[in-house]
Amino acid sequence: MDIFKYHNYAFVKLLAFRIQISLAYQIMAVVVGWHIYELTRDPLALGLIGLAEVIPYFASALFAGHAVDHFYTRRGFGMLAAFLLLINTFTLTSLALGWLSGDASLWIYGSVIFTGFARAFIAPSYNTLFAIILPRKDFARAAGIGTTAFQAGLVLGPAIGGMLVGFASKAVAYGVSATLCLGAMAAMFALKIKEPKNTVSIPVISSIKQGLSFVFSNQVVLGAMSLDMFAILFGGAVAMLPAFIHDIYHLGPESLGLLRSAPAAGAIAAGIWITRHPINLHAGRWLLSSVAGFGLCIIGFGLSNSYWVAAMLLLLSGIFDGISVVLRQTIMQLAT
Repeated sequence: MDIFKYHNYAFVKLLAFRIQISLAYQIMAVVVGWHIYELTRDPLALGLIGLAEVIPYFASALFAGHAVDHFYTRRGFGMLAAFLLLINTFTLTSLALGWLSGDASLWIYGSVIFTGFARAFIAPSYNTLFAIILPRKDFARAAGIGTTAFQAGLVLGPAIGGMLVGFASKAVAYGVSATLCLGAMAAMFALKIKEPKNTVSIPVISSIKQGLSFVFSNQVVLGAMSLDMFAILFGGAVAMLPAFIHDIYHLGPESLGLLRSAPAAGAIAAGIWITRHPINLHAGRWLLSSVAGFGLCIIGFGLSNSYWVAAMLLLLSGIFDGISVVLRQTIMQLAT
């Protein structure tokens, strides 16, 4: 049986949820960065946007997986994530249309908080439903399709967001993001499957302690996660892209969207290459070299005064990061 036909096309609906919510987030992220920098002309404001999102994300991420496994339905948490993102995009649309009074920057920071909470529940609900819908023999094929769809969203979302702002308006871009959130909610609502109940109830604090204890007692997992954190730290430089586009390259939001898409395009290229040429020997050297290459590309991007040089460096950073992500994920799967 084709994987798309299981449980009345449940995988198609789950895939529609992932594509739409990924596009909604990526469009919103690009427009928010441009919006706040347009208001403040302050690079610090761009950093505060990331902080406003990451604090609620980390505050709820430890509980999200436990909640998805033990409370209500997995569909419900997927719909909740889309709804929280919808609140964010609706607030930003209202702000762009001039319907809200007060400090615009505070409205933006406040709305982005909902994004942090939403992101914490997207992956757990998707991954759990994925495992329920599909038999194990089809996991690899379906995971490849899901990953491709997600990566396509990473490339198309920023480009679409930048184009919408450049050729239409911020309100239109936010409105498109809100519409995609509604589509994601509808896709999850239409996903009708019988979800197994978890018969073992572990207190959330105990569950978190067990997870943290496992990570810190397993040197392989801890090393892989440490490298992941290093990559995230360097990769955070792309949050400054609106400042680079406006003050250094003197270009518009459509150029911002394309530049923001470059790392994801590189990651897709790396994924295709690894699929054809699996890394079976000297994986450790490949991993360390790719992380080092990623860091050097980000440093080069920070020093560049040319838009096209920056685009090439970000594309290369995506290639290096794509290789290291595959290797880190393989290590994590084998170690856990």
